[in-house]
Amino acid sequence: MGFSLKDILHDKAWQLLRLETDPGLGCTEPAAIGLAAAVAASLLPCRDIESIRVETDPNIYKNAMGVSIPNASSEAGIPLAAAMGAVSGDPAMRLQVFSGVTPDALETARGLVRQGRVTAGIAPGTTGLFVKATVACRDHSATAVISGRHDHVSSRVLDGRELGCDGELGPGASDAEHAALKQWLLDMSLTDLVCLVNEMDAADLEYVREGLALNDALVEYGLAHGPGIAVGRTQLGLIRQGLLKKDMVVWAGVRTASGIDSRMGGVPLPAMTLAGSGNQCIAAGVPVVTVAQYASMEDPNLPVRAVMLSYLITCSIKAGVGRLSALCGSGLAAGAGVAAATAYLFGGTVEKIGGGVKNHIAAFCPVACDGAKTSCALKVGEIAASAVKNGLLALSGCIVRATDGIVDASAEQTMRNLGIIATKGLASLDAAILDIMLQKNA
Repeated sequence: MGFSLKDILHDKAWQLLRLETDPGLGCTEPAAIGLAAAVAASLLPCRDIESIRVETDPNIYKNAMGVSIPNASSEAGIPLAAAMGAVSGDPAMRLQVFSGVTPDALETARGLVRQGRVTAGIAPGTTGLFVKATVACRDHSATAVISGRHDHVSSRVLDGRELGCDGELGPGASDAEHAALKQWLLDMSLTDLVCLVNEMDAADLEYVREGLALNDALVEYGLAHGPGIAVGRTQLGLIRQGLLKKDMVVWAGVRTASGIDSRMGGVPLPAMTLAGSGNQCIAAGVPVVTVAQYASMEDPNLPVRAVMLSYLITCSIKAGVGRLSALCGSGLAAGAGVAAATAYLFGGTVEKIGGGVKNHIAAFCPVACDGAKTSCALKVGEIAASAVKNGLLALSGCIVRATDGIVDASAEQTMRNLGIIATKGLASLDAAILDIMLQKNA
């Protein structure tokens, strides 16, 4: 009798999947800001808001500056995200905190911003994911801090008194448990990961399918309506004109771009997130199920297993790179997952699955993250198409040599090398990108 995913290694794979995937509405960085403000405002005895102050780490700030906020009429901005959360955000909705914002609430939030009652800045000396929102009304002041993960409320303070974390506002794992799961994943070999996905049971498969359904709705909306800069829909038009060919590689990129068009365009439909990012989950899953449409396979569950492999590889890379970094996680981490999953779908050996990972990292290290925005659809869509090709190349025996660049003899070490690049090599790049963005908005 085979073991299910939940039976293996003390349920760790299942815990990790549930911890690293969660529905979110819009980009997770503005959502984290809105959630922090909503939590702080919920502590106050009144909602007659006098002021809001938000401080974040540099990466949250970079990613929240210019991306459209759901239910905000395509508007963007950190002050507006904080005001929307404080005015009408429901903390229980976590990363879907903007789902209940009405037109009247939006106008109230806009008024707070226009009146100069909302200020935002970068918290000095912060490392890792960090959001601090302070909301004041009358003679009261409340503060909420989110750290480590986009929806992990680590502190709540009312009038100087620490109230502690609310267990209902974050995933059911402590920081120590989350760190242990990350280390467990880093220690896993590619062979271990393939064995895990091969042993998925019906409940595991259904959970992954539910997330895919959320993201597929974003894809279809993008193709139909062309939100953001309409990367997916525009390419669909080029296909219809005969200027692009709708083959497996191109269509994987088009559908990925379309989903990200919707999410970065502020469409009020939830996405399933992965390792803190909806774009990453779209980029890790949508290309894989698209490739599966072109493959002949007897097992209807094989595409879902392949998606799970892509998710695990994405999370493994992100565990080494960091939740937020100067690298484009959707392009590099999710792309490596897609390359591996493509080789897996077509019956590739572990060596060739790992070859897909190595090919992709060799081709796109380092692609920088210059903030969350509508053009993420263009960047990630193109990389997703290439990820499929990198998996096919590996399947055919074309694999980057271990002597080349940061590629190592094993896929596992190649992924770890990418983490070294992100944590030790790109600190100045992140600062330079943020400086350019701040100068544009000065």
